[in-house]
Amino acid sequence: MKLMERVRVFIDNQYRTPKGLIGTVIGEKMVKQHKPETLWTIELLNIKQGESVLELGCGAGYAMKLILEQDESNSVIGLDLSPTVIRSAKMRNKKAFIEEKADFIQGNVKSLPFEDGQFDKVFSIHTIYFWDELSTTVSEIYRVLQPGGDFILTLCDGKNDIIWEGIRSMINEQLIPIMKNQGFSGVEVVKGPNSRHYHTIAVAGKK
Repeated sequence: MKLMERVRVFIDNQYRTPKGLIGTVIGEKMVKQHKPETLWTIELLNIKQGESVLELGCGAGYAMKLILEQDESNSVIGLDLSPTVIRSAKMRNKKAFIEEKADFIQGNVKSLPFEDGQFDKVFSIHTIYFWDELSTTVSEIYRVLQPGGDFILTLCDGKNDIIWEGIRSMINEQLIPIMKNQGFSGVEVVKGPNSRHYHTIAVAGKK
């Protein structure tokens, strides 16, 4: 494997599961890169007083901090594969963690360590690219949502004038049918803001 290819693989793996000092830097870089779509996703969630919220792939905890600052949610839990970014998320949300308004769990989206119907809202931003078992993960999300709960999955499907046909195909031929078959209602694709010239969309559904 050539040097540049090894570097690319290393960076890709750091985006998937940040590790060490470089992983901490990557986590903070993603906070800045994804700010527009993070703000938009939180608006879509429309969190009501006392609702419990789960973020899958919470990264360095920026979205959780914004939600907690609204002081409307009963609790926010962030799940991530990476202990490195979980440490960053705890530091960013230290006060809420001490007050037990926030918690951080290292885990995998395909096996969520939560009770049935535990959450009113579940959301995830830029993580579906790394999901190994789409059907299993959607089933787990459906399980941990309360009846009437909302799921919002934010991602990009192109950049500038280029549409990523592979992502479009995955959404239309896999994700949406899986969500509907699982029992989600009102499944729709919502167009969001462009972020660094990338096209932001969200796939939303209700249990």
